[in-house]
Amino acid sequence: MTERKRAGMSFETWVDSQISRAQARGDFDDLAGAGKPLPRRTSDESTYQWVIDKARQENIDVLGMLPPALALRKEREDLPRRAAALPSETAVRTLVEDFNERVRLFWRRPQEGPAVPVGLADVEALVKGWTAQRPPPAPAPAAIPAPIRPRRRLFWFFRRGAQPPGRTSPHS
Repeated sequence: MTERKRAGMSFETWVDSQISRAQARGDFDDLAGAGKPLPRRTSDESTYQWVIDKARQENIDVLGMLPPALALRKEREDLPRRAAALPSETAVRTLVEDFNERVRLFWRRPQEGPAVPVGLADVEALVKGWTAQRPPPAPAPAAIPAPIRPRRRLFWFFRRGAQPPGRTSPHS
């Protein structure tokens, strides 16, 4: 943590002294990009392009920076790819219905940004595409029948009229 600025010292003087101390300690030595010139931008490149390049460099999702209509349109284009990664038809239907509900809510609100038409996604078409991309289910392995064991007859002695072992006849 840096020390606090003393009263009566100008901000510029305080910042310059902090920088001088950091240079003396070697805090700025061996920084990435040291000695390399800054990239030159042409006059055609706008600030918007710079922001997008920086966001991609930092792995930030650019869809969050788009106006709502454009973000929904980009998301609609991306639905087949997202659906392909889902495990079940129910999950695909849920994904598309969630998107369609957000589009309906967008239609009900006042428009922000450029007027870009955003349509609903076709649930059945996406499910059909998802099904076509799935590999056919593997056939179930044939069940090996269990060996048939001979039935053991219980109480065999009653059928023959014999006495169970360990019993004596009541007539004897």
